Amino acid sequence: MSIKKAYLASGCFWGTEYWLKKEKGVISTKAGYCGGDTEHPTYADICTGQTGHAETVEVEYNTNISHYEELLRIFFETHDPSQINRQGPDIGTQYRSAIFYQTKEEKEIAEDIIQQLKNKGFEVVTELVPFTKFWSAEDYHQNYYFNKGQVPTCHIYKKKF
Repeated sequence: MSIKKAYLASGCFWGTEYWLKKEKGVISTKAGYCGGDTEHPTYADICTGQTGHAETVEVEYNTNISHYEELLRIFFETHDPSQINRQGPDIGTQYRSAIFYQTKEEKEIAEDIIQQLKNKGFEVVTELVPFTKFWSAEDYHQNYYFNKGQVPTCHIYKKKF
């Protein structure tokens, strides 16, 4: 079994995690923060908009079952990548759409998927950012919708591919 991790931000991490966790081949997900300068940020820290972090989901997946491209398709089909620094009612840089790529191959796959969406007439402002560090969010953010027995209200699945 070959295991990899992907780091994806598409607004509130609760909804992002909900959809990615359901994907075939996903072993685990974790809500957290990427893209900022503050060491060990807390939710209160990132909500100020001053840390530079985005609410991000770490997705651990089995590459023999799922592929990075498939994860990105789910990512783009469960949020609006045309919104800058927001998703639905959540506003601020911490809610931006971003892919934190770890390799040249991941960046190229993301660029290809974005171009496919643009060719279909979708506007995409998703940032492609080199991955540096992931900070796990507080326990109460983990598996939020599964623990509450609810479904996301601002991350609605919409077929795009």
